[in-house]
Amino acid sequence: MTEGPSPTHLAVLRLLADGELHSGEVIAVQLGVSRTAIWKALDKLAGLGIEVETLRGRGYRLAEPWEPLDAARILGALSEPGRSLLDDIEIHACLGSTNTYLMELAKTGAPAGRVCLAEHQDQGRGRHGRTWVSPFGRGVLLSVLWRYSFGLAGLAGLSLAAGAAVAIALRSVGVTDIALKWPNDLLWRGRKLAGLLLEAAGEAHGPSHVVVGLGLNLHLSPRQAAEIDQPWADLATALGPRGRGARLERNRLAAIFSEALLVALDRFGREGLVPFLPIWETCDPHRGQPVDIVLGPRMVHGIHAGITADGALRVLTESGEETFQAGEVTLRSGHP
Repeated sequence: MTEGPSPTHLAVLRLLADGELHSGEVIAVQLGVSRTAIWKALDKLAGLGIEVETLRGRGYRLAEPWEPLDAARILGALSEPGRSLLDDIEIHACLGSTNTYLMELAKTGAPAGRVCLAEHQDQGRGRHGRTWVSPFGRGVLLSVLWRYSFGLAGLAGLSLAAGAAVAIALRSVGVTDIALKWPNDLLWRGRKLAGLLLEAAGEAHGPSHVVVGLGLNLHLSPRQAAEIDQPWADLATALGPRGRGARLERNRLAAIFSEALLVALDRFGREGLVPFLPIWETCDPHRGQPVDIVLGPRMVHGIHAGITADGALRVLTESGEETFQAGEVTLRSGHP
């Protein structure tokens, strides 16, 4: 794991957060540290992918303003349903993975409704073990812990419910053309905008617990985007003219997506996948398209025929209809 920023590094970053010029001398005086400490801090920030501009004789500034995650501001932006379901909000500068952190916390008895956010995670994962690229402070990286009285089998379809909830949340902030790709990828015009990762543990007949992780990049620079090995989009791009050049409010967005997942997890426990199916119908443009399903050494070719009431993918093959609870789906039209 990459060593995270020290308190001094974070203090320098917070001073620069407004995007204005700050001289190294003034920063050193404000923080009560040496100029050498400031240089080391700036070097560390660069190593984290934070772009700091140096104007000789004038000082330093961030290439773009930065809004630090703040638990009080996130809590204040939650509506009553979100606050009633929330246990606590934890914010970390750097974690290996917010999902891993909450799964470990769950073993100690942490209650449902715990939310964990990180400015950066260096072991962030997508489905099938893929790496999730997450530059420091450039996205919303959060995980939510929830507990159920039923067993692991009852969690079938939960990933689709979570995807539907995030799709509605994205629409609420102004994103159009959102598509869901089974089981829970969120695409914008064929490019991955957000990803979900669900991890669960428990007994066959209950109880069980699950951690739902969300990764959403808000605005990536060309250099940061070069690290991504698949067609991608960030929120600023998906918002169009509204997003380009705008200062995206990370704490408000963190509240919106935290609440969306809290409400969805609670509702799934009471009603299952059924109330989320209509959302899937409106966000699934791939139905009727040819798909390939990879499941271990097996590959299946067929036509995407929708999803079942418990969230399985229906595929029409030459030998008839098959359903899949897991697998890697590729659209043969060339979309991811």
